[in-house]
Amino acid sequence: MKIIVDAFGGDNAPLEIIKGCAQAVDELGAEIILTGKESVIKETAQSNGISLENIEIVDCDEIITMEDKADSVIKTKKNSSMAVGLSLLNEGRGDAFISAGNSGALCVGATLAVKRIKGIKRPAFAPVLPSENGFFMLLDGGANVDCRPEMLHQFAVMGSVYMEKVMGVKNPRIGLANVGVEAHKGTELYQETYGILKDSALNFIGNVEGRDIPKGICDVVVCDGFTGNLILKTYEGVAITLMKKIKHMFADSVKGKLAAGLVMKDIKDLKTRFNYNAYGGAPILGASKPVFKAHGDSKAVTLKNAVRLSMDYVKANAIEEISSSI
Repeated sequence: MKIIVDAFGGDNAPLEIIKGCAQAVDELGAEIILTGKESVIKETAQSNGISLENIEIVDCDEIITMEDKADSVIKTKKNSSMAVGLSLLNEGRGDAFISAGNSGALCVGATLAVKRIKGIKRPAFAPVLPSENGFFMLLDGGANVDCRPEMLHQFAVMGSVYMEKVMGVKNPRIGLANVGVEAHKGTELYQETYGILKDSALNFIGNVEGRDIPKGICDVVVCDGFTGNLILKTYEGVAITLMKKIKHMFADSVKGKLAAGLVMKDIKDLKTRFNYNAYGGAPILGASKPVFKAHGDSKAVTLKNAVRLSMDYVKANAIEEISSSI
């Protein structure tokens, strides 16, 4: 299976991206196409002792930064590593595309360059996040600020298919993010969406409040992109802050250091559980071909896991399942 990767997307590009791709080749048997400045990729690999075996490089001289506008991927920077990667995917040169770069540009590229699945109103950014007992998918995580009820219904359908076919969750539970569990709560958008989901064939469990989302009471949390991005960023921020507080609690005194020795394994397990690197990336559901957004701070292991997820996505024929479901 051939996976296209943006070598210059993210804070740690290109070194960590190249390392992650090399690991994916060794451990997952993937074939990789790296898009970006060929001379820099080769120099970085050579100076860090990284093998480029089974890694093809497609040279391009532009980079989309976090400051660039979202439409730059199709207008002003068509020869960027992201734009070229999306173009290669659209042409059938690879089976999936991964970038840790500008989220807005990637969503625009997935929509306009790769195109949408027929019948899908809008693609959705769909990160998988840890919960008390496992994990859940949040969508939309930020691609669509303004939504209509039928769009949220489609998000629910796509999330249900992905969680079942790719993540192995049987009959995924769908929850609608809201300010209360009662059917009449929320704005007109959420009240109308509630009725649609209730009458659908999905395993809809009703509204879910923000405090219940981390408990894992549902497998797919559906909301508009504005709400979803707030949930996503708050979730990440609280997790990072909590882990820092725990670290200081054990490191700031002799008593704490002694206690840490007794529970170190549990602390490491907790840190691993809430580490985004374990999930690799978030699919942009609704695109006609697999497009994944890796975390902007991706390390090599993040990229490797993103390749693994994208391969699972292709093997599961999830896009065909979404298309038939819609």
